[in-house]
Amino acid sequence: MVSKAFSVEDGNLQTTSLITSRGRAYSDIDLTFTARGDGDLYKKLDAAAVKQSVKNLLMTGRNEKPFNDEFGGGLGNMLFELVDEDSQNDIEEAIQSSIDIFEPRAVLQELDVNVFPDRNRIGVKIIFRIVNTQEVVVLDTTLSRIR
Repeated sequence: MVSKAFSVEDGNLQTTSLITSRGRAYSDIDLTFTARGDGDLYKKLDAAAVKQSVKNLLMTGRNEKPFNDEFGGGLGNMLFELVDEDSQNDIEEAIQSSIDIFEPRAVLQELDVNVFPDRNRIGVKIIFRIVNTQEVVVLDTTLSRIR
């Protein structure tokens, strides 16, 4: 039986250390539900999958997902609330807590929210890093009321 020692005390420093890593690819179904030529659905991979998930999370209203009342960012509902000096902070807190709780693949780095009450519009710019990678993704979206 052969065993390898990798510590200084064992004096076996000439051998290379064993480094193992498992690359984990993130994949989600593309929400456009377009079919490929073979009849299967297209998939979003890695950064695109996480970006789609974060956007979907923020656009989902509270109480929309069955059996999970707390899921969602509820940004659409905030378009119709009265705007005061705390509205921007409320939106930022809702986005931050939703991503922290429901999207473990994303680490929020920067968040910029602009509220335009006269136009019934909210501008959101989210910069996040994907877990286990150094890839930084920018999600820039605008929510507005449809007339």
